[in-house]
Amino acid sequence: MSFYVYVIKSEVNGKLYTGHTKNLKKRLNEHNAGRTKSIKPNIPYKVIYTEQFESRIEAVRREKYLKSGVGREFLRETL
Repeated sequence: MSFYVYVIKSEVNGKLYTGHTKNLKKRLNEHNAGRTKSIKPNIPYKVIYTEQFESRIEAVRREKYLKSGVGREFLRETL
């Protein structure tokens, strides 16, 4: 089973959110339905970046990297 690391962007104010999931479409729907309290005020969101991994451990490791200072810089350069 694949796991995904994703970055979504608020269509309201441009804020980014990074996470990981098994089902990207379902997770985006949950975000846009307001089921994630910390980002609820900024809905709707769209997916702007994804990476696929074979294990959850790899996905979590990459998510942590993307949330670090170096990872955020990587995203700024890539996006």
